[in-house]
Parts: sequence; C-alpha cells; structure tokens
Amino acid sequence: MTKWQIFKNGVFNENPTFRLVLGMCPTLAVTTAVVNGLGMGIATALVLTGSNIIISLLRNLIPKEIRIPAYIVVIASFTTIIDMTMEAVVPDLHGVLGLFIPLIVVNCIVLARAEAFASKHKPSEAMMDGLGIGLGFTLALTILCSIRELLGTGTILKARDFGFAGWHLFAKDLGVKLLILPPGAFITLGLLLAGINWLVAKRGEKKHE
Repeated sequence: MTKWQIFKNGVFNENPTFRLVLGMCPTLAVTTAVVNGLGMGIATALVLTGSNIIISLLRNLIPKEIRIPAYIVVIASFTTIIDMTMEAVVPDLHGVLGLFIPLIVVNCIVLARAEAFASKHKPSEAMMDGLGIGLGFTLALTILCSIRELLGTGTILKARDFGFAGWHLFAKDLGVKLLILPPGAFITLGLLLAGINWLVAKRGEKKHE
C-alpha cells in the first residue's frame, strides 16, 4: 500500500466515525457548533500524528509486555502539549471543549492506531496513517456539526468568541431545537451512518454487476 493509499484509507475506507464508529464520546458531546468540531478534530489529529510517529520510531525498542502503557505515555505527552497550547492560544475554544481535550489520551481512535498500525509500520507510513485518520475524524465532526448547527440554530460557523459572526440563513426560532440537544447528536449521527452504509452497499453492488 502506497503512502497516498494509506492516507486515503484513513479518510474514507477506515473513517473512525463513519466506518469504524470509534471515539463516540467527543463526537456526540462537542458537535453543537462547527468551530467546536474543527477544534476537537484538529487537536486529535495532531496528537494522533505525533504519537504515531514516535511509537513507530520506538516500535523495536518497546517490550511487548508493556507496549500499551508505553503508548499511553507517548499519547499523554502529546495531549498535554496540545492542551496547554490551546489554553494559551485559543482559551475560549479550550474552555468550550473542556475535559474532552485531556480525554484524547484515552480516545480509542488514537490508541487503536498506535496498536494496529504505528507499531507495525515505518515512521513515514505511520505519519500518513495519522494524518489520514485525523483528517477523517475532523471531516466527520465538521459534517455532524454543520448539520446540527445549521438546522438547529439557523447559523453556520458562528463563533462570537473569535470575532466571527458566521452566516445567518434563517431565524433561530425556526430551527429544530432538538438537534442542538444531546438526543439530536444521536439522531443526526444515526441518520448519517445509515446513509453512508447504504451508499457503500450500493457501490459494492455496482462493482459486482
């Protein structure tokens, strides 16, 4: 598999949200606004890519018996760096995302890629895997956020804390308030998963014709 194929695989075929259904806690909790999804996705992608590279470099030095604790130490180090950087650079976004930034340490997406890919491949391949999976996660969060924010509030990319008013497409009173509540996250994600699975199944049928 080429590096491009590894990257593309992470974005589409093994998209952590829409295909593997991993990392559901942040996916459901922070996707009320596009800026939140972008922030969470980028933070996770940076941790994922950095930890993948380091774990790949150390893959022949880490004893198998302690590999999981070693991976967690590496992931926790990158998570701490990202957490402190966000607190200093974008404190408003950091405050909104809250505990979910430190919880990247135990995000099953990051640990799964460390165990399934980074520990078995070269650093360059591990980096492309991290970038692909990270971008796939970011895109999934952004799509989910866009639907919930737009249909729930009538705005898109509204971020007053960053001095950006976004686009107002219709009055907030006309929005489906359910979508910005916790049940709305489950409903929206469920419909997206159903739609994507249907498209994948139809595509598979066409290939076999």
